[in-house]
Amino acid sequence: MIATTAFEQAANAQSAALNFDPAIVYVPHPIQDRTDDEIKAIARDALGPVLGMISASE
Repeated sequence: MIATTAFEQAANAQSAALNFDPAIVYVPHPIQDRTDDEIKAIARDALGPVLGMISASE
């Protein structure tokens, strides 16, 4: 899952309530008012963790 940092506490609480430990990459919040260049930078910064998350073996 990819979410902004504003949802980190809620995601952790929901994960604990469901006894589920999802792979999550958090990106800076907010997203909606970012420029195209800022969004691209956020995506570049998240790419490594996202690739690691989806290719990790359990």
